[in-house]
Amino acid sequence: MEQRSFDRLGRRVGVVGLGAWQLGGDWGQVSEDAAMDVLAAAVDAGVTFLDTADVYGDGRSEQLIGRFLRGRPGHGLTVATKMGRRVDQVPEAYTLDNFRAWTDRSRTNLGVDTLDLVQLHCPPTAVFADDRVFDALDTLVAEQRIAGYGVSVETCEQALTAIARPGVASVQIILNAVRLKPLDRVLPAAAAAGVGIIARVPLASGLLSGRYDERTTFPADDHRNFNRHGESFDVGETFSGVDYDLGLAAVRRLAPLVGDGRTMAQFALRWVLDQPGVTVVIPGARDAEQARRNAAAAGLAPLTDVEQAAVRDTYDELIRPQVHHRW
Repeated sequence: MEQRSFDRLGRRVGVVGLGAWQLGGDWGQVSEDAAMDVLAAAVDAGVTFLDTADVYGDGRSEQLIGRFLRGRPGHGLTVATKMGRRVDQVPEAYTLDNFRAWTDRSRTNLGVDTLDLVQLHCPPTAVFADDRVFDALDTLVAEQRIAGYGVSVETCEQALTAIARPGVASVQIILNAVRLKPLDRVLPAAAAAGVGIIARVPLASGLLSGRYDERTTFPADDHRNFNRHGESFDVGETFSGVDYDLGLAAVRRLAPLVGDGRTMAQFALRWVLDQPGVTVVIPGARDAEQARRNAAAAGLAPLTDVEQAAVRDTYDELIRPQVHHRW
């Protein structure tokens, strides 16, 4: 698999990683055996970057990854986790004492002495402008609790504020064929600064897989049911904030471009990989075959100019009026 660099971390990773939210919760039930199968299939297919968070299943995702790592000594993987969403979302919670406690818990869950990458997990906007927060993160690096730090953001403005900070190694942001705004300023700024871009929600919560229609239903414990209108967290995390029926219309417009030899999901993942400045894309997977198909997108040919233009036109005509101004 093609490798790309997190310059400020001094690490290279496979361009397709694995997002592990679904191994913790909020996507319906995934058994421990199924989680181990997903992790093994992804890594065996060339994935070297795993993304989790302390809040995914209240630590379950981290613990499952930790169990997997123990079975793969010398694995050479980079594991990114996140912190901050297990408490009330107020800037006052983002303190050095809390950071130490949160990272100690994640180190225990993952079974490591030093966390490879810790990301602030979509914190309040005021956090991004607080020098004390980033001084505290620098302290964690000095104490060898973490090797580096980044941020996960909801908005492009938050991303740009973080990129300007010299210690930020990565920005995780929603980027997919129905969320193009990061292409305008965020990706060029990150590339110029040597900040890695972790592209999350690349399939718009599965919408861009082409497997859903108006009759599709989701379990009660799946955020695509309970957060459809932002009831539990930012609505942009569910179907990328795109109206479900409008998203289906966009997918149907793009579907004829997919052709033979790739799936709709692989087309969507390849689109993300083709964007200059992207370091790694982190689709989730609920079973081993999904993990293998996602990883295979790294080996596909880049999209043609015609295909890239079709994605842009579909976005501009159908999606842009609804989402571009919001994030």
